[in-house]
Amino acid sequence: MKFEVTILGSSSATPIYNRNPTAQVLNINEHLYMVDCGEGSQQQMMRFEIKASRIDCIFISHLHGDHYLGLVGLLSSLHLNGRKKPMNLFGPAPLIEIIEMQLKYSETTLQYPLIFKATNAEKPEQIFENYDFTVETIPLLHRIACTGFIFRGKKRTRKLIKERIDELQVPVAYFSAIKAGRDYTAPDGTVYANDSLTIPPPEPKTYAYCSDTLYSAHYFEQIKGATLLYHEATFMHDMIERARDTYHTTALQAADVAIKTGAERLLIGHFSARYKTLNDLLDEARTVFPETELATEGKTFIIDE
Repeated sequence: MKFEVTILGSSSATPIYNRNPTAQVLNINEHLYMVDCGEGSQQQMMRFEIKASRIDCIFISHLHGDHYLGLVGLLSSLHLNGRKKPMNLFGPAPLIEIIEMQLKYSETTLQYPLIFKATNAEKPEQIFENYDFTVETIPLLHRIACTGFIFRGKKRTRKLIKERIDELQVPVAYFSAIKAGRDYTAPDGTVYANDSLTIPPPEPKTYAYCSDTLYSAHYFEQIKGATLLYHEATFMHDMIERARDTYHTTALQAADVAIKTGAERLLIGHFSARYKTLNDLLDEARTVFPETELATEGKTFIIDE
């Protein structure tokens, strides 16, 4: 299953040093899903050749401007470009009021349905599901109501051993049942055990997106074992008091989250404008968790393939 994330923005409150505010696009089996939409996200999508028209769901973590101020512009552009298919939008309850006010005073009626579902920052909820994956909210601890999101791939069917299937001349009509775990009975009555015809599917992969948050163990259990964990790392650890005052996390703390939750890999982002270069944040995180990378604009990270 194709499962990857492309970074559109990794800055915190302001665009600076060629870093845009937070925005990401996930590609899951050639369907696109957007997570946060800071200003400039449309330009970033054009820059990195991501078609906004292919996005069918947008997930907004909270209502600080660096996470949603690009949203109304994106929705308006899709309207102007003739979009007809629905857009699913998930975010804090007041978000729909903000959008409707903008549309009201610009006298705009979207040509496509905008389907809004309010998120709850008090408890985890499954907010989306399709054939490939589910999405749950992750309640976080920020200055205002804020959730992360965890994308969980679904367990796939078993994989046929082609050589064995060909050898036994198993009819195609039986493939679905065998992949679902059933044994195969040949025309002569011989029963072939399923595990002689198939191999187990790989374990489902997960992408956990932890937006702005104070370091807190209350969300650790929910994100346990993530294949790829994105965690904000606004400051270096010498700014720990500033991080606490602003309800943010340091690079060292983000790495500690990865260790304590058993993540396979860590992405850090949401960097303060005080850092012109980012290598020191990366080095700090890697002292604790070597499998750390920077959420750099334009870079795509493979979660599953």
